[in-house]
Amino acid sequence: MSLVRTNDNCIGCNKCIKACSSMGANVAAERGRGNVIDVDPVKCIACGACLDVCEHNAREYVDDVDKFFEDLKKGEKISVLIAPAFLANYPNEYEKILGMLKKLGVNRFISVSFGADITTWGYIKYITENNYYGSISQPCPAVVGYIERFTPELIPKLMPVQSPMMCAAIYVNKYMKVTDKLAFISPCIAKKNEIDDPNNKGYVSYNLTFKHLVQYLKDNPVNGATPYKDEIEYGLGSIYPMPGGLKENVYWLLGEDALVRQMEGEHHMYQYLTRNRELVKTGKTPYLFVDALNCTNGCLYGPGTDVRAGMKEEVFMAIQRIKRDSKNNSRKSAWGRELTPAKRLAALNKQFANLNLNDFVRKYTDRSKECAYKIPNDRELEEIYTRLKKDTKEKRSIDCGCCGYNSCYDMAVAIFNGFNHHHNCVHYIKDRAYEEKDKATMLADEVNRTQEEMKEKKKSLADEISQNFDTLTASITQIEETSADNAFQTAGISDEMKEVEKFAAQLKEVLNTIEEYLGKLESNNTDVIAISSQTNLLALNASIEAARAGEAGRGFAVVAEEIKKLAEDSKTTADDSNKNNMDIKETVDKLIEESGQLNEIVERVNGRAMNLVASAEEATASISLVKDVTGQVEQSLKQILED
Repeated sequence: MSLVRTNDNCIGCNKCIKACSSMGANVAAERGRGNVIDVDPVKCIACGACLDVCEHNAREYVDDVDKFFEDLKKGEKISVLIAPAFLANYPNEYEKILGMLKKLGVNRFISVSFGADITTWGYIKYITENNYYGSISQPCPAVVGYIERFTPELIPKLMPVQSPMMCAAIYVNKYMKVTDKLAFISPCIAKKNEIDDPNNKGYVSYNLTFKHLVQYLKDNPVNGATPYKDEIEYGLGSIYPMPGGLKENVYWLLGEDALVRQMEGEHHMYQYLTRNRELVKTGKTPYLFVDALNCTNGCLYGPGTDVRAGMKEEVFMAIQRIKRDSKNNSRKSAWGRELTPAKRLAALNKQFANLNLNDFVRKYTDRSKECAYKIPNDRELEEIYTRLKKDTKEKRSIDCGCCGYNSCYDMAVAIFNGFNHHHNCVHYIKDRAYEEKDKATMLADEVNRTQEEMKEKKKSLADEISQNFDTLTASITQIEETSADNAFQTAGISDEMKEVEKFAAQLKEVLNTIEEYLGKLESNNTDVIAISSQTNLLALNASIEAARAGEAGRGFAVVAEEIKKLAEDSKTTADDSNKNNMDIKETVDKLIEESGQLNEIVERVNGRAMNLVASAEEATASISLVKDVTGQVEQSLKQILED
C-alpha cells in the first residue's frame, strides 16, 4: 500500500519528480491527453518532499488514525507513545489532547523522549563496545528506506540500535510488561514503514500523524475531558526532533571532541549518501557517526505536521525551552548542567544498567532488487534521444529540468525504465510544435496557392456554367414557346374537329334526305312501271282493233305500236331507274353508316385533342417552373463560386 498517493487534482507539472530523490518513485503516466504523476509504493520512501512542492493539493498521505479510533470504540486496549515533537508543536494543547484520548479509552501515555534517551545510551554503548565508527544514524525511517532501496551497500553502516520510537515500545513491552497495543503520535509519514517492517516484530500497531490526529479530534470533539500528562521522566532525548538533536545529545555526554557529522534535507541528505557512498562504506570518514535526518528542519516540521507549510518559528522556540528545562531540571541525573560529560555518561549508564542492549538492536532488509533500474547502453540511449528529437550534443545537454530530472540523460534513463515518457519533455514538445508550425505554414502557403487556382477555376467554371445556363434557359424558353404553340395548335385542331363533327352530322342529315328522295323515286318508278303496263295493254288492244279495222286502222296501228314501244321503253327506263336507285340506296346507306363511324372517330379525336391541350398546358406550366428553378440554381452556383 502506498503511503503517499496522487488524487484527481494532479495536472502533471512534474514538481514532485524534481523534489523526489528516489528514481522511479514518481512515475509520469499519460492519461488521455494529459500527464499524471503516480506514486510507486515500492520505491517511495515517504519523505514528504512531493507534498511540500505540490501547489495543486494533488498529493495526500494515509496513516492509521481512523483505524485507531475504530479499534478504541471496539474496546481494544491501546497505550500511546508520544513523539517529542508533539509537545513542541502543541505546547498549550498537549495535556488537553492527551485528556481527550484518555476519555476515549487510551490506557497509558509514554513520551518517546524517554525512548530517545535509550537510543542515545544504545548508540554510545554499541559504538564503544564494537568499535563501530563512521556509521549512519537511523532514527529517520525515510533515510533508512532510501539506503535499503537505493544504496544497499551502506546497510552495514546503518546503526543497528533502534529508533527512539522502537526503543520506547520495546521498553514498554519488555520492561514495563505492558501488553497493550501501542500507537505512536508521530510527525512522520514514513514511521508507518518502520512500524510495518517485519524486523521490528510488530511492537507498534498504529502511526498517528499530528495533522490527522488533531483534525480528527476537531471534527469529533470530546466533551468533559480533563488534561492528562505523560508518565515517564526523560532527559535531553526531548530535543531529538530538532536538527542535530542526536548530535547534541552525544556532545552533552561525550564532549564536543566527539565528531558527529550533521546532515539533513530531502536533497542534501541523499546527495550526500550517493556522493560519499564509497567513503562511508569503507569507514574512511573521521566521524563518530552521521546524524542523518530527511527533513531540513528536523522532525519538528515533519511531513505529518500542521506547521510544516508555514515553518512557524514558535515551534523551534518551544523546543529550545524544552531543551533548557531538560538541562536545568536534571541536576542530579545524566542530563544535569553542572556535571561533566564523563559524569553524565556514567549516570546514564547507571540509569540503564538493567537494560540489555541486544533487546534494542535491529536488522535491515536489502530492498534494492525491487527498486533497481537499468542503465541503457549506447544504442538504447541513442534510440531514446532520437525519439526525443535530441539529434545534437547541445540538445542532449539542455538540462532544463522541466521534466523533473536534473539532466536530459536522467530523463532518458527514466524513459528507458518506464518512469517517464517522451511527451513529458518540453523541448520535444517545442520541437514538435515548431515542426507543426512549419507544416502549418507550408500548408497555409499551399492553401493560398490552391485558393488562387481555385479562384481562377471557379471564375472559368462560373463563366462556363453561366454560358451553359444561358443555353439551357434559351432551350427551356424555346420548349416553353413550342409547348405553348402546341397547346394553341392542338386547341385549333380541336376547334376544326368540332367543325368536322358538325359537317359529319350535316352529311348524315343530307344522306338521310337523299335516302328519302330515293324512296320517293322508287315509288314513282313503280307507278311508271304500272302506267307502262297499262299503256302496253292499251297499245295491244289498239293493235287488235287496228287489225280488225284493216286499212283504215293501219295508222292507228302505227300509233298503237309507238305507244307500245314507248310503254316498253318507259318500263325499261323505270326498271333501270329502280336498279340504279337500289345501287344508290345501298351506297347512301353505306355512307350513312360510315358517316356515323366518322362522327365517333371525330368525337374520339376531339377528346384526345382536348387531353392533349390540357397536357400541353400542364407541360407549359412545368417548363415555367423548371425555368424558375434553373434561374435559382444558377444564382446559387454563382454565389458559391463567388464565395
